[in-house]
Amino acid sequence: MPEKLDTKPDATRAKAGISAFKRFRRVFFGRKIVIFGLVIILLLIIAAIFAPFLAPYDPYKQDLDSILIQPSGEHILGTDALGRDTLSRVIYGAQVSLIVGITAIIMAGTIGMALGLIAGYFGRMTYAVIMRCVDALMSLPMMVLVLVIAAMLGGGLKNVVVALGVSGVAMYARMMCGQTLSLRENDYIMVSRAMGASNLRIMMRHLLPNCFPPMIVLMTMQMGTMILAEAGLSFLGVGVEPPKAAWERWLLTVIATCFLIPYFLLLPVWLSC
Repeated sequence: MPEKLDTKPDATRAKAGISAFKRFRRVFFGRKIVIFGLVIILLLIIAAIFAPFLAPYDPYKQDLDSILIQPSGEHILGTDALGRDTLSRVIYGAQVSLIVGITAIIMAGTIGMALGLIAGYFGRMTYAVIMRCVDALMSLPMMVLVLVIAAMLGGGLKNVVVALGVSGVAMYARMMCGQTLSLRENDYIMVSRAMGASNLRIMMRHLLPNCFPPMIVLMTMQMGTMILAEAGLSFLGVGVEPPKAAWERWLLTVIATCFLIPYFLLLPVWLSC
């Protein structure tokens, strides 16, 4: 019997693509936890962009007559030890946290993916040299490495970004190298090499786009880690220099509370067992 020809018009194929997008949108927005997280992220971004309009007070203005005021209608989150409005400093601190997180992720991802791509594609001595350096970076805990680099460079926003970026290079290099090693022997890579394509073209045109999706996932997961690390550095005195607003104590207090509340709630159950 003769084979059936595909007589579907282009419009039908377009509808298939649209239906796939609709299915993704339905699944994505059908999860309440995803919507909740998306709303939180959008609120933080809006607060960072429109901080001068949303902050009720000047975050750097001191009022020694209003030191450590409890939360009230005038100061929703109270004031700090210098009389500065805590809510205003939290809103302005979102700018610092997002700048540090995004910039450090871009720096670590760019350098790490470049090193991993080169090591995985060329292999041999290039692989050995790059990956042994990566192993040396991964042998140290991230926070210890960040503290050492930040202490050497000194405080300040730029130095914090550099310290966090350098500390995150190893993870991206390791994952990118593994992805490259698994793809470089595929047929389309060998065909491109046989057709005379340069190494740079193969890496940038064929390998990088196919290795990039896992990198996007890693970047989104590392964003929160970078913000927490910046808050920890500021709390220890080697991060963002005062009086610049940062989340530091406020963010660490919230995280500690989130961990301690379930512990104290479950403590009687554990003791009764």
